[in-house]
Amino acid sequence: MRPIIFSKMDFSHSSLFGYIEDLQELTIIERPVRRSLKTPEEIERLTVDEELSDIERAVYLLSSGQDIQGTSVVANLPVLMRQNPAETLRRVLPKIREVLHVAGVEMQLTAAVSFLTVLQEESVSIHTYSHSFLHIILQNLEHRDTGVSNAWLETLLAVIEALPKETVRHEILNPLVSKAQLSQTLQSRLVSCKIMGKVANKFEAHIVKREVLPLVKSLCQDVEYEVRACMCRQLEHVARGIGTELTKTVVLPELVELARDEGSSVRLAAFETLVNLLDMFDADDRSQTVLPLVKSFCEKSFKTDESILVSLSFHLGKLCNGLYGIFTPEQHLRFLEFYKKLSTLGLQQENGHNDNQLHLQTLEHEKKYISVRKNCAYNFPAMIVFVDPKNFHLELYSIFFCLCHDPEVPVRYTMAISFFEVAKLLNSDVYTIHKELVTLLQDESLEVLDALVGHLPEILELMTNRGENNGSESKLLSIPDLIPALTTAEQRAATSLKWRTHEKLLQKYACLPHIISSDQIYYRFLHRMLTIILTNNVLPVQKAAARTLCVYLRYNRKQEQRHEVIQKLIEQLGQGKSYWNRLRFLDTCEFIMELFSKSFFCKYFFLPVLELTHDPVANVRMKLCCLLPKVKSTLKIPTDKHLLQQLELCIRKLLCQEKDKDVLTIVKRTVLELDRMEISVDAFQKRFYENDLLDQEKERQEHLLLEMEQLEKEKQKNEGRSTNINDKMFEKKRRDSKTSSVLAKSINLSISGSSSGTSAGKEEKKSKLVRSQSFSTQVLHPKYSNIDKCPNVFNQSSLSKLHLCVSDDSFRTHAAGNSGNAAFPSSSSRNLFNSADQKSNGNKESQSRKMSM
Repeated sequence: MRPIIFSKMDFSHSSLFGYIEDLQELTIIERPVRRSLKTPEEIERLTVDEELSDIERAVYLLSSGQDIQGTSVVANLPVLMRQNPAETLRRVLPKIREVLHVAGVEMQLTAAVSFLTVLQEESVSIHTYSHSFLHIILQNLEHRDTGVSNAWLETLLAVIEALPKETVRHEILNPLVSKAQLSQTLQSRLVSCKIMGKVANKFEAHIVKREVLPLVKSLCQDVEYEVRACMCRQLEHVARGIGTELTKTVVLPELVELARDEGSSVRLAAFETLVNLLDMFDADDRSQTVLPLVKSFCEKSFKTDESILVSLSFHLGKLCNGLYGIFTPEQHLRFLEFYKKLSTLGLQQENGHNDNQLHLQTLEHEKKYISVRKNCAYNFPAMIVFVDPKNFHLELYSIFFCLCHDPEVPVRYTMAISFFEVAKLLNSDVYTIHKELVTLLQDESLEVLDALVGHLPEILELMTNRGENNGSESKLLSIPDLIPALTTAEQRAATSLKWRTHEKLLQKYACLPHIISSDQIYYRFLHRMLTIILTNNVLPVQKAAARTLCVYLRYNRKQEQRHEVIQKLIEQLGQGKSYWNRLRFLDTCEFIMELFSKSFFCKYFFLPVLELTHDPVANVRMKLCCLLPKVKSTLKIPTDKHLLQQLELCIRKLLCQEKDKDVLTIVKRTVLELDRMEISVDAFQKRFYENDLLDQEKERQEHLLLEMEQLEKEKQKNEGRSTNINDKMFEKKRRDSKTSSVLAKSINLSISGSSSGTSAGKEEKKSKLVRSQSFSTQVLHPKYSNIDKCPNVFNQSSLSKLHLCVSDDSFRTHAAGNSGNAAFPSSSSRNLFNSADQKSNGNKESQSRKMSM
C-alpha cells in the first residue's frame, strides 16, 4: 500500500480552530434534517393495517389518526361516495361531522370543497344530500375564521340552487329571520345578506315580497356600513327575482337612499347596482331618478369622492349607452367631455401642466389614475357607439391616439385587445387608424404585441378590404408602413425569451398572402421563415415557421421562386448536416402533404423523404417510419407505380438492415399499417370520393397559379411589342408624310386592320387574366389560406361552379385533365403554351408583312 502523505495539510493551532468551526457549521446545517425525521414511535402511530378496506381505514384514521391523515380522508370523500355511497353515509360522514367541531382551518376548507364536489358529481339524490350534508354545512357556516366561513358559504349558495323550494324555505329561509337581526354578529348578518340574494331568485314574487323584502329593508338600514354595502350589492339579484313593478316601488327608493350614504363603499355599491339595473327602469325613472344621481356621482368624483372614480370609469360605457335615449345634446356633450377627461387623467403633469390638485401625487394616486385610463381603453368601443362611428375622427380620434401612445403598458395592452372591435365599428373609415396599428405593432412591450396579434388577420382583412372599397389603387396604400412594422415585430419577438408570443406571431403571419403581394412575401418574409427553421432552438417556433413557409410557397405566383424554395428545403433541411434540420424537414413535409396536392408532393418531395431511410441517426429514421403511412397515401396508381416500388424497396431495406431495436419495432408496426392501407387510383372511387375531390381542388388551384403566371408574362410581352410597333409606325409616318394621300390612306387602312386584330387578341387575353386574378383573390382569402379550414366535402354542384369560374378553354383542359399530373408544368401544359406562342407569333408576322407592303 502507498503511504498517505499529509505534506500540504497544516495542523497548527489556528488552522485547527478553523476546521472545528467549519465542522460546527456543517452540523448546524444538518440538524434540521435530522429533526424532521420520524422516530420509530411516530412511524408506528402513522402506520395503518394494509388489510383494512377503504371505509374501515377512513373510519380508523378519523378516530385515532393525526390531523393530516384526517384531512386526507376528507379530501378523498368524493371517491368513497362514488365507490360505496351507502357505507360512506352510514359510517364515514358521522365521523367527519364529529371531527369538524375541533378541526383546523385546512381540514375545514378541504371539507367545504369535498361537499361541493359530491353535490356536483350527483353521487346521491338531492333529497339524501340535503338530509346528510346540509346540516353540517349550516353548522360550520359561522366559523370564526373568515376564509372558512366564506368557503362554507360558497358551498351553501351552490346547494341552494339544487335544493327543492320547500327544503330551502324550511331549512334556510326560516332560520334566516333570526340570523339577520341586529343582535347577531356582524359575520352572521353578512352571511344573511348573501343568502338573501340567492334565495330571492328561488321563489315566486309574492313569496319574496312577503318573506324576503322585510329582511332586505332591515339589512339595508343596518348600523354597520359593511352590512349595508353587502346588502346593496345583493339588491340586483333581489330585483331580478321580484320583477319590474316591485323593483320600481321597493328597490329603487332603497338604492337612492344608499347612494347618499355616509360610507363611500356603500355609495359605490349603490352606483354599481344602479348601472347593472338600468334595463329594468323605464324612461321616466332613468331621466328623473337615475340620471341626476349619475350626474352627482360624476361631479363629486373629482372634487370630494375619488374612491368612486375607478368604478365610474369602468361602467361609463355601459352607463352612457344605457341612458342614451334620454340625453339632451348638452348632456351628451357633457358626458363625452367627462370621458375625455378621464382618458387623460394623470398625464397633465407629464405634459407640462402642474395643476395644484395634481402637484403632490402619491404612488397610490398614480396607480388609481392608471386604472382609470385602462378602464377608458376598455370602454372605447362602447364610446364609439355612443358618439356614432361617423363622428369618430372628429370626436374620439385624439383620445384614441393618446390611449394607444399611453406611457403605461396596461393601457396600451387594453387598447391592443379592443383594436379589432374598434376596427369593426369603424367599417369603411377603418383606414383612419392604420397609423395606430403600426404603432402598436412596434410597441416596446411584447405583452401589447401579443394582445394585438390575437386578431391580426381579421384586422388586416378589414384594413385592406375597406381600403379597396374606398377606391385605393393598392391594398398597401391603406397601411403604408405595414411591412416594416411586421418585420420589426417578428424580430423583437425572436430576440425575446417569450417564445409563445413568437410562435403565435408566426402562425398569424400565414394570412399575409391575402394582404400583400407574392414578391413582397418572397423577399421580406419567406426567407426569414426558412432562417427561423434553421437557426431557432424552440421546436414549436420552428414548426410554426415551417407551416407558414408552406403557406407562402402554396400561394407564390412565380415558378422560379417556388423551385428555389423547394431546392433550399431539400438541400438545407433534408440533406442538412444537423439531424435536427432533417427532423424539421419531415415536419415540413407533413405540412406540404396537408396544404398541397398529392401530385405536387410526389413530384418534389417523395424521393427526398425516402432518402432519409439511410440516415445515420436513429431518431430521424424513427420519425420517418411514423410518417410513411401518410407518404403512401399521396400515391396514385398507375401514375405513381414507380414511386410505390421505391417505397417498398426502402421498407425492405429497413427490415433487413435496421440494427436499432426501437426503430425496428416501429418499422414492423408501420409495415402492418401499410399493408392494411388502400391506395387511391387515378379514377374516382366511392371510398376515396371526398379526399379525391379535395385533392383535385388543390391541384386545380396550383394549375391556376401557373396559368396566371403565364398569362401575366404574355401580357407583359404583348405590351412591350405593341409599344415597339407603335414607335416604328410613328417614325414611318413622319418619313412618308410627303407621299401621295392615296398611298397614305391604304397604309393607314392596313395598319388599322392589323391593329384591330391585335387589340382583339389583347382583349381576349386580358379577359383571361382578369378572370384568373379574380379567382386568385378568392383562393388567397384568409378563409382558405389554411387548407384545414376548407370544407372537407365538395359536392358535384360546387365543383362545377368552381370550374365555371374559369371559362377559358385552356383552363378547362387543365381542370379536366388527369388528376395524377404534376402540380407544375407537365408536357401537355408546355405544349399548350407553345402553341399559344406560335399563334401569337404568327399573327405578329402577318402584321409585319402588311406594314412592309
